[in-house]
Amino acid sequence: MSWLADLLNKPYSSHHKVEVEKLLDELVSIGLRDDYLSERPGAGFNMQCRNIRARQIGTRLNEIGGLAMMEYAQRYVRRKAGKLGRTLAEHLEYAWVEIGDWMK
Repeated sequence: MSWLADLLNKPYSSHHKVEVEKLLDELVSIGLRDDYLSERPGAGFNMQCRNIRARQIGTRLNEIGGLAMMEYAQRYVRRKAGKLGRTLAEHLEYAWVEIGDWMK
């Protein structure tokens, strides 16, 4: 999906706009600061070495808009994270395994 399609067809209602924008910005910040994956658990990462807060955000985004919302968030991370966008989007893909219908 293109950035224009994302701009025109948001997978969330206007009622959730402020919350979603805050969560998306936090998700990008987490990726840039800590990444979504770690080589070892602890210090914000679960036993599968996935960022705990990123998973909480993924769960909430799934509650708001399901798989479409999570896919939108992944594309958002890819666009907003600059040179690291592609890598972070791939890490996020694995970090969100088993949330809702994500990568079942």
